[in-house]
Amino acid sequence: MGDFLGAVTAFPTVVFSFALVVVAAYWLLVLLGGAHFHGARGGHHGHGHGHGGGRHGHGGLQKVLGLGGVPITVAVSLVVAFAWFSALSGRVVFGSGHGGVLLPAALAGGWAGARLLAWPLRRLMPAPAPPPSRRDFVGLGCVIRTGRVGPDFGQAEVRAADGSSAVVQVRQSLDDAAGPGGVLRAGASALIYDYDDAGEYFWVMPAVPASG
Repeated sequence: MGDFLGAVTAFPTVVFSFALVVVAAYWLLVLLGGAHFHGARGGHHGHGHGHGGGRHGHGGLQKVLGLGGVPITVAVSLVVAFAWFSALSGRVVFGSGHGGVLLPAALAGGWAGARLLAWPLRRLMPAPAPPPSRRDFVGLGCVIRTGRVGPDFGQAEVRAADGSSAVVQVRQSLDDAAGPGGVLRAGASALIYDYDDAGEYFWVMPAVPASG
């Protein structure tokens, strides 16, 4: 037991021993509900921002290291655990006179072990949900908020499936304006039936009244 503690607290194992304690404490907090599990990818927040990036900088580095596809917390934990074991094993096998070589060797062992285990883990990870898109509004009802809506002007308030609302740019074609329901004005209910990517606005038509 004394030899084990000596190896754990000796260089270079001690470097990873502290990191391993931090990792173990983090996962303990996760199990107890005191910390949040962080995924590998960032999400988009809010509708109407489908052109945004929403990526974390560590995602590219994970892919370069062969650790992509798993949450960053899992990847770091694996690297630390395998590096600690590599440093401990090297210390036991080669003794205390090779610390300068064992440190980079342990890091390489941590990366190799994490990459090996990340391959089956990423196959178990659920595919990330697609980010919200403006096209999610197509097919929804909306309420006109401007005095009129035409082929060149108009705004409406639309409520998404999650309960959030947004004011969006809308347009009404001349054919729809000449049809049943006429020109859409403030307070009128309308139906979003298409989205124009180039103009970044929605096409709307008068909503069909619900039959009683």
